[in-house]
Amino acid sequence: MTALLLALLAAAPLTAGDLPRVVFQPSHQTDTGENYNEALTASAMVDYAMAAAPHYDEHKVWSYGRKDLHHADAGTNTLIAHTSALEDGRLSGYAWELARSNELAPLVFIGVHNNSGSGRHAVWGYIHDGDPLEAANRRLSDILIEEISRATDLENRGTHLDSSTGRNDYRCAATGRLAFYSVDENVNKAPYRVLLEIGDMEANRPFLLDDASRRAVGEAIKRGLKRFIEKM
Repeated sequence: MTALLLALLAAAPLTAGDLPRVVFQPSHQTDTGENYNEALTASAMVDYAMAAAPHYDEHKVWSYGRKDLHHADAGTNTLIAHTSALEDGRLSGYAWELARSNELAPLVFIGVHNNSGSGRHAVWGYIHDGDPLEAANRRLSDILIEEISRATDLENRGTHLDSSTGRNDYRCAATGRLAFYSVDENVNKAPYRVLLEIGDMEANRPFLLDDASRRAVGEAIKRGLKRFIEKM
């Protein structure tokens, strides 16, 4: 292991087996398409990833179904009102998930979503623009989407900066650029963070609802994670 990895592992609370800690954040959104539940699709993919070998110290943070939060089952990762803002004194689903993740102090954080509205049968990776570990996070994203594309017929659409989407109004406090709340280093303390956009509800709903496809994606995520960790 590199000196950097050893330092990161030493700083994070680990299991007795000293396994790298990984947090998965499946989408909690149910408002991304008619008669479609993105949250259940993303959660199934994450469950298959966590079930696949090798096994690390793995956790899922998911606000789905909680009634004490606002936008626990809906909302967007790029809008202040759905992320960092309080509503009637309540945290958002995203803020609750990130707080749970930070308590776990993972080495790697992987968000899993669908890219509804893209019209493509594809997979994308998003990393935070201006991140101190941007190059390493790009490598993580590249590996994960490569493995997913290999295991399925999803087109590899590459890794992109979160600022490139130009969505909504959530901005990074450090750069002032538009950002994805859940991979912003000012919010998410995991050193390695990526948000995956897998498939499109309109372009490939049968694929996303197929259990074998969900399993293939999940197992591919684990293979990519293994490659990334072993080469750190």
